[in-house]
Amino acid sequence: MAKYIFITGGVVSSLGKGLTSASVGRLLINRGLTIRMIKIDPYLNVDPGTMSPFQHGEVYVTDDGAETDLDLGHYERFTGQPTSKKSNFTAGRIYFDVLHKERHGDYLGATVQMIPHITDEIKARIRAVEEKGVDVILVEVGGTVGDIEGLTFLEAIRQIGLEEGRENVMYLHLTYVPFIKAAGEVKTKPSQQSVAKLREIGITPDVLVCRSEVPLDDDVRRKLSLFCNVALNAVIVEQDVKHSIYELPLVLCEQGLDELVMVHFRLARPPAKMDAWCKMIEALIHPEGTVKIAVVGKYSELQDAYKSIYESICHGGIAFKHKVEIVKVAAEDLEEGKGFDVLGSAGGILVPGGFGERGIEGKIAAVKFARENKIPYFGICLGLQMAVIEFARHVCGLAGAHTTEVNKQSPHPVVCLMEEQEKVVDLGGSMRLGAWPCALKPGTRAAAAYGVAQISERHRHRFEVNNAYRAQLEEKGLVLSGLSPDNNLVEIIELADHPWFVGCQFHPEFKSQPLVPQPLFRDFIGAAIRKQYPLLGAHPAAHKAKHK
Repeated sequence: MAKYIFITGGVVSSLGKGLTSASVGRLLINRGLTIRMIKIDPYLNVDPGTMSPFQHGEVYVTDDGAETDLDLGHYERFTGQPTSKKSNFTAGRIYFDVLHKERHGDYLGATVQMIPHITDEIKARIRAVEEKGVDVILVEVGGTVGDIEGLTFLEAIRQIGLEEGRENVMYLHLTYVPFIKAAGEVKTKPSQQSVAKLREIGITPDVLVCRSEVPLDDDVRRKLSLFCNVALNAVIVEQDVKHSIYELPLVLCEQGLDELVMVHFRLARPPAKMDAWCKMIEALIHPEGTVKIAVVGKYSELQDAYKSIYESICHGGIAFKHKVEIVKVAAEDLEEGKGFDVLGSAGGILVPGGFGERGIEGKIAAVKFARENKIPYFGICLGLQMAVIEFARHVCGLAGAHTTEVNKQSPHPVVCLMEEQEKVVDLGGSMRLGAWPCALKPGTRAAAAYGVAQISERHRHRFEVNNAYRAQLEEKGLVLSGLSPDNNLVEIIELADHPWFVGCQFHPEFKSQPLVPQPLFRDFIGAAIRKQYPLLGAHPAAHKAKHK
């Protein structure tokens, strides 16, 4: 029987429940346990697929094609274990399914209510990830205690604690302990109120993780222990880390959080093996150099909109023991002629995925700048499409070349809607999603990066390179280095006469981890370092063989 850890949050949102959950998962794996992780969200959207990046951040995609919460990205990066459709569900999905069952007659005419029907559906989905060999299931509950939409979720996890037995269920509550600058002291009252609200629902936390900008002394911890009815050794301080979010597992491990879990569940395991993680942190904290990467995006002001992109760039830097300075460039600024000085000073230029017309010409201008000035370029999804459009216009001489997403009347639609997408009406969950195979062309940068003949990467898109133009593009020097196994879809493009110019239709950022950097990101950062330090032939970053 699997054990359950439920992670809730209080006082304010955006405290870092996802990072805390992922860190606990990392510690348990390092103690020899097999885990699964779930994120449950109380909002009414069926999934995050159609939500604005301004409100929700990026949409993370799993191998089996689920459009999910970005916290699943943290789970995979920290733990190295893949998530799936079972790993994320919303209140909207629960209500949608319950009402469908009611219309279908599955409840045999019974009055459908929040309890037990909604809570039963929530519990069934949580238990759906339990399988043979899984020791612990970690469940992060989105939102904060007291949110009206989250009450049924909290009721469901309370019921699981009753049904499974408290020795098999642990409740971890993440709360905020603010420092009031004018008073010169931290205040525990918000945390007390948050825990009191949780206890009203019938949940008493076993562990209290206190997020704070300043250290919390023993007097504060004792006060929290007394008023929140949590053992003193289970009051964990989660102060802001200095260098990287990847330090968090070490912070929690030093305070014995993983040992608390093992004792609570009566599990006998050796101490956590943190050597590889510590070595990775050492590379982050004490880099051998710095490289600058310009990210040209539509949502450049939003950290979470390109969360996996930024983390994957960081992972590439770790591979070469280099700190990566990410410079965010708004694509619309380039359309106005601003920002090219930033591109010129960068070791590499990256154009990420996206949708819509805004900033398109700025992204194309960034591609042209990278191609003509021999600056390493990495285009992802839309970034590949922009590279194809730029090459078609300025190398192939196809004036007006464009994507039909933006210009349906383009004389040269070098990027067009996939055939199977032409009759799609609903936007949610209807793109080309999830992991798809790709065959690599021998002798290309892509083949060298991966070191295998066929790969599998995750997709989220509707548009593809128009096969009608493939011959013209190849004739002028565009290398189609990755194709679908049936040879029908262009997955990777390159330029042979360029230091490093690669575009991919998939999203490689979804499979990168700090301990195992994604190959294309790794090689892109390596090329950027060589560009930035052209005279350092003996520079450690110039040689990547030892990192493969």
